[in-house]
Amino acid sequence: MSNALSYLTTLYADSFGGGSSLLDTIYGIGTSSAGSTDPVQALQQAEQNQTQDVTMTATQPAVKTAIAALTQAVNSATSMTQLLSNPAFMNVLLTANGMSDQIGYTALATQALTSNTADPNSLVNQLTDTRWKTLAGNYNFTSTGLASFQNPATIASIANAYATDTWETNQDSVTPGLSNALAFKAQASTITSVDQILGNPTMRTVVTTALGIPEQIAFQDLGAQEQAISTRLGSISQFQSPSFVESFVQKYLIANAGSASASSTPDLTTLAIQADGILA
Repeated sequence: MSNALSYLTTLYADSFGGGSSLLDTIYGIGTSSAGSTDPVQALQQAEQNQTQDVTMTATQPAVKTAIAALTQAVNSATSMTQLLSNPAFMNVLLTANGMSDQIGYTALATQALTSNTADPNSLVNQLTDTRWKTLAGNYNFTSTGLASFQNPATIASIANAYATDTWETNQDSVTPGLSNALAFKAQASTITSVDQILGNPTMRTVVTTALGIPEQIAFQDLGAQEQAISTRLGSISQFQSPSFVESFVQKYLIANAGSASASSTPDLTTLAIQADGILA
């Protein structure tokens, strides 16, 4: 074991010296990959091509089929409750609003989205996931009902948001975390409280990662989580500044890339054990 570790150290050091090593071949250390793309450059490139790429995404068969199903669901519905119980409608609506992780929770969706957002005791105001309140407020389910969704402009807006979310998600195959960065930049100016950040998975991930707050903070009480973010962040109003948001998102991407790299690179002990078997 000790001989393997000694030899492994030499091989591992070679990879940092610019030379080719056995570890390069075995573990891919030093080789290029999609994950090695500079995250800040990847963000800039994605934003530069966003309009064209989202338009292309909207023409994909799967996306066109989903939007056609949404349109049919809206046109055939006779009540808001019936529409909210239609999987085709909810799949697109939730995905378009960054809530694809909530697909399947039909009862919760119906109750939350038909709640009175002005009533502090209503369900939508009691949920810790603040996205439900945002969604309910954006479409005024209780006041305008079906009329809002039967408006061609509303369907077009949802279709564009769905294509955008699909495109953003695909960006993670190029640079992990890029979809979160893009979504956060689009939402940052709406942030008004730490609780809003904690109640939105995307905001929470970007903010805690950028600020170096460990994931385990989620197991602490709400007050401790609020304090951890407030202390490191400072004024919440900073998210109204485009330059601050840009810098913050870049900080997130760099931190996320470092975390991904650390978790994917085998430690020396693990490599030594594996190398011991190879070199025996």
